[in-house]
This record gives sequence, structure tokens and C-alpha cells, in this order.
Amino acid sequence: MSLNGNNNNERKMTSIFERYLTVWVGLCILGGIFLGKLAPNLAKTLDSMAISVNDAPVVSIPIAVCLFFMMYPIMVKIDFGSVIKAGKSGEPVFLTLFVNWCIKPFTMYAISLFFLGIVFKGFIGADAVDLVKMPFGLDLDVGATHGAGTVILQDGIKMLQVPLWRSYLAGCILLGIAPCTAMVLVWGYLARGNDSLTLVMVAINSLTMLLLYGILGGFLLGVGRLPVPWQALLLSISIYVALPLVAGFVSRKWIIAAKGENWFKEKFLHVLTPITIIALLITLILLFSFKGEVILANPLTILWIAVPLFIQTVFIFALAYFAAKGLKLKYEDAAPSAMIGASNHFEVAIATSVMLFGLSSGAALATVVGVLIEVPVMLMLVSVCKRTQAWFD
Repeated sequence: MSLNGNNNNERKMTSIFERYLTVWVGLCILGGIFLGKLAPNLAKTLDSMAISVNDAPVVSIPIAVCLFFMMYPIMVKIDFGSVIKAGKSGEPVFLTLFVNWCIKPFTMYAISLFFLGIVFKGFIGADAVDLVKMPFGLDLDVGATHGAGTVILQDGIKMLQVPLWRSYLAGCILLGIAPCTAMVLVWGYLARGNDSLTLVMVAINSLTMLLLYGILGGFLLGVGRLPVPWQALLLSISIYVALPLVAGFVSRKWIIAAKGENWFKEKFLHVLTPITIIALLITLILLFSFKGEVILANPLTILWIAVPLFIQTVFIFALAYFAAKGLKLKYEDAAPSAMIGASNHFEVAIATSVMLFGLSSGAALATVVGVLIEVPVMLMLVSVCKRTQAWFD
């Protein structure tokens, strides 16, 4: 696996972008809210620019473009020739896969359901409702019910009316089944972990997500009594993971063949470094330009969603970290294994929530809150790792 991990300039730039991501996100939230006040119909207009299947809008073109540029820089860094050898990593890889796919999705569901559906339900509003898009492949008459949702007609478009807290729960579920982003490379680096092992586990999780994301997403959304749009889930993985994966694989081979590996590492990857963050921030501006009114009307909404996400992140980190200690892994392997479990692939979660439930849905807002808390929480966990390094000596 090849990423320009030894290039100090790239790593410094990446570190600066990631370390201050909370600041950029905060500015984009304010900018999005201001834009929503200034041009309230902008987000609706952009969301209407969509690719439709059977007269149902499936892919928002502006969001799809932004999310492609989020994912492509990650995928183009993967050397798939080294992925075959990843199994030799043994226990760290198994630990990461087990925590990410056998434990994390279900604890996210349970913790979020407890806080959003019980503890904070009264604060969110037991009778508060959210309007979400009719899932792709689902066609019900107006007035019909589907799980917890009732079909209504709004501006000539069929929409599902669901309890607001359940919409937030859906966003949390989509975060819980999306482990590991490129940011984990930074967390592992800052924690002085094994960079090469981190890269291998990132690649394996990305490939595993192609198979399990749709399956677990459909199952847990069904358990949550929300629509189970299997076609849309699979389509979202194809568009937002498989497409940039193929583009990254093909362009990597072509660029290296044409320009050489040194040019690819020193020049091309260096230029790509900020693109993921820039695309993410543009997406956030679009999201908050439409959700700004909701936040201003109830600013504590962010807090209600952040609490279960924070608890989930810390719990998964602790579980993986102590399991690594029990398996007697080296600190350099234990730290990234725990970081990958705690981190979320929020680019895919945002993409899927927007695609399934709409740009203005509570589910989309919940995935954005995941971005808000990830950077400070992960930096806190990096500090925990560094302070406890002696445990593994």
C-alpha cells in the first residue's frame, strides 16, 4: 500500500486541515445559516437538480459532485497490490473488522435509541415530525403508513412524515455502519501508531463496506421502523464508494505509468490533500443553508444528537483499546486499531442520508453533527493513547 506518508510537507498540510476542521466546520455552519436566510430557496433549488429513476429523485447532482471529490483523493492513495498481503497483519486486522462490523453498528443503534427515543425524546418533541423523501423503489398512496411514517403530499410530491427523533436515529445509524475515514491516518500518525498497518486497515474497511454497508444499513433502519430502501442503499454505495474507488484505481495506474511513482507521490497527492476537506465544507454549507432555521429554532438539537455520538465514540475506542491490550498487541498496532473503530466515514454517511431522506432531513443533520464532534473527540483520544503508551511496553 502506498501513501505518501513519508512526505513531511503533505503530512503537515493534512495535519493543519484536519486539526482545525472544527473551526472550518463552524464557519461553514454559520455561512450556511446565513446563506439560508439570504436565499431560503437555494437549497431546495439545488436539491431539485437530481437524477431521477421512475420519476423519483435519487441522486442530487450538486451533492454527488461534492461527495465524489470527498472520496476520490482517499481512494487514489490505495495501492491495491498490497491489500492482498493485509491478512498477514493478523490480530490487529481481525480486531478492527470484528469491532467495526460485529459490535459498533449495534451499539450505535442501542445507545442512540436510548438517548434520542427515551432520554431526550421530550426535549426533541415527542410529537415533532420530519418530512423525508419517499425512498427509491417505494410507492405508496397518500395516507398510507410505512413503519413509523405516514405518506402525505407536499407541493405535488409524496413525502413520508416520520417522528423527528426517529429521523435523527436514522442518521446515527448511518454513521455507526460507516467506520474509518481517511482522517484516521492523521489520528494514527499523531498517536505515533503504525502507519503502514493503518493504511492496510483503511483499505480493508473500505472494501468491506462495499458488501456490508447496505446489508447492515437496511437491517438496522428496518429495526428502527424506518423505510428499508435496499435499492437506494446499494446505489449509494455504488455511486459514493465504488465509483471513486474505480476512478482512483484506474487513474492511479495511468498516472504512475505516465509520470512515474515519485511524481505521483510528490506532486499529485500533494495537490489532492485539501480537496476532500474543501468538498466536505461545501457540502456542509449546502446542508446548513436548509437546516439553519431548525437549528436557530432549537439550538439544543445539536446537543441532543451529539451526546449519544460522543458516548458511542468513547465506548468503541475503549473497547478496542483494552481488547488490543488483552491480545498483547504492540502500542503501535493497538492505537490505530482503536482509532479506526472510533472514527466514522461521515462522507458516506452524509451522502447516504441525503440520498435516502433528503437534504433537509433530520437524518442528514445528524450525520453533520457527527462531523462536528469527530475532530475534538478524536484529538482527545489521541491524547489518551499517548498518555497510556507505557501500558503496552
